[in-house]
Order: sequence, then structure tokens, then C-alpha cells
Amino acid sequence: MHIDALSTPALIVDTVRIRANITRWQSHAAQYGVALRPHIKTHKTIEIARMQQAAGAHGITAAKLSEAECFVDAGWQDVFVAYPIIGIDKCRHAARLAKKCRLIVAVDSVVGVTQLATVAADAQVVIYVRIEVDSGLHRCGVQPDDVMRLVEIISGASYLQLDGLFTYRGAWFSNANGRSPVELGREEGELLVQVADFVRQNGVSVDSVSVGSTPTGMAAATVPGVTEIRPGTYVFGDDMQIFAQSCTPSQVALSILCTVVSRPDVQTATIDAGAKTFSGDVNYERMGLTGYATAVDYDATLVRMSEEHGVLKLAPGVDLPIGARIAMRPIHVCTTVNLSDELYLHDSLTGDCIPIPIVARGKRW
Repeated sequence: MHIDALSTPALIVDTVRIRANITRWQSHAAQYGVALRPHIKTHKTIEIARMQQAAGAHGITAAKLSEAECFVDAGWQDVFVAYPIIGIDKCRHAARLAKKCRLIVAVDSVVGVTQLATVAADAQVVIYVRIEVDSGLHRCGVQPDDVMRLVEIISGASYLQLDGLFTYRGAWFSNANGRSPVELGREEGELLVQVADFVRQNGVSVDSVSVGSTPTGMAAATVPGVTEIRPGTYVFGDDMQIFAQSCTPSQVALSILCTVVSRPDVQTATIDAGAKTFSGDVNYERMGLTGYATAVDYDATLVRMSEEHGVLKLAPGVDLPIGARIAMRPIHVCTTVNLSDELYLHDSLTGDCIPIPIVARGKRW
């Protein structure tokens, strides 16, 4: 299908840019001898995960068990669910997946470890676990001084196997204090390596030392002792990553093709995509950005949304007639993708588009 024949709104992925993003990150990881385990929560598609795998990715990272299951059913054998597994129903789900692949899950509490240990023993299946360490985001994870307590409980569980340690904090946590993602990434890596060394000094093997979001991952990969990075947004990029200097506008691979449906006044255009298309989970003003999305080829910004309407603020001299089609770059691509059923891989030379199902959208359990 040609791009001109697509109904809007439509998620468009530039194939040249996405392949370049995948190659750039994979080459950087290889340069430092670090595994790249991409977080598929960003794209949620089998086809793009296969691009990452073909480039050299080491397994995948997922946010939830149901999300991971889509990829296990498609053949992936090395899967990390970077989210605490709490509840007997979730533990049983994990045990079922562990019979199909090498499953690693996150733990950060005695409750979580105990529940997993009980279910894994009942199912007689080994579940690998990584202990999440709180490195400053204060969202999940144990404090470094409390890691050994969980290590000891895991070591005593017949069907749990300690795989290693991981952390996540990104570049926008409370103590970032305006420091660069490079500095934050190095600090993140160094902190987790120190914790891993402490565990080893207590006689316990730590195979994986896993860190790194898209803003911090490249710097974290340079820290000796880091074994793995887990970027997700790097495949597409978005306005947040431009702000964090993780990519440039010319490297952003995903945009939302929209149509102007109304012109309330000379500085305003309304498009056929609102909160059911664009993510509204980020307060753009608090981040110092100008809107929920930015026009790719015009000086126009998405500043207000209702369910199906997006209101653009146009710069002086910008004229977008009713019926004009406009590509918008989202502020946060991960949650934007989760709102749609499919995206289109776009060949910018021919204009041809290939529809790709977003198979893991809505997988929240």
C-alpha cells in the first residue's frame, strides 16, 4: 500500500532510520563487549524484534508476562520480564512460560521470592531471577545493603536460580539534578557493579549486571563489569529522547500521520488524532517541552487534546489547509504505540507501506 492511500491517523516507521538506530546501538554494545537485550515494550511487534535479533540482540526484555508470552509463542527462548512478579496467579503464569523458554523475572521482596519459590517447586520448573536494586528512581528495587537478604533466600530455593542484578532509573529521577545522561549512565553502571562485587565477595555468583535505559545505556555500557544494557525507545526515538540528547530529530523513526480536519483560527489547526492516538502520560510543560507532539515538517505543536481531536498551535506564517496531511513526532513513543493496533513500515524512496500488527498492545498483566 502506498502511504498516500493510508487512512489517518496512522503510525509510520521509516525503515532506513529504524535499521540505522538498531545498528548504531548494537555496534556500540559490541564495541564494549556488552549484551544488548532490547525492551520490546516500545514497539511490541514481532517483526521489529526480529530486526533487533538479526542485528545481534541478546534475548528480549518485556514489562509484563502477557507481553513476554507473545514473543515466547513466536519462538523467543531468552526472555527477561523486568517487573516484580507478585501474586500466585502471576507466579503460575511465570512457571508456565518457564517451561517454554529460559525465563528470567524480577524480584525485590521476600514476598515475591517466596511466592515464586513455592510455585516453581510445585511446577518443578526452574525460574531464573534478577534482584532489582533501587539506584535512585525509588519506584521498585531494594536498597544495596538489603540485596544479600534476598540472595540468601533465593539460594535456599530449589527451583529458583539467581541470574544476577538489574536496575532502572532513566534520566529524570529526583536526584538527577540536571546532570547529563552520560554522567548518570556511568554512575548507574558503577553503582550496580559495586553491588555485584559485594555479592561475589560473599561467595555468590552473579552472572548478569544489567543496566541502562535509552538515555543512559550507551554510557552505562562503557563501565567495566556491566554485562548488559536494556534500551527500548532507541528503535524509534521521540521528543523526550531528543531532549535527553539520546537521538537527533533526523534519527526519530516513528511519526503519526494525521489529517487537518478544522481551522478554528489563523494560529490553530485541529487534526484527527487526540488522546486515543497520542500519549498524554508526560507533562510536557514540566519537562520543558512545548507540546504532546511536534510536527515533522512544519513549525507546529500539539498543545491540547480531547479523545479524537488534537489541537495544534501554528507558528506565524504556517498555513495548513483543511485536508492537509501532517506527520507528528510524539513526546513519548512507547505509550503512543500501545494505543494502536498496527503500524506501517515505510519505504521513503517508493512510498510503499507494509502493515505490521502490534501484537503485544494492551498486555498489562
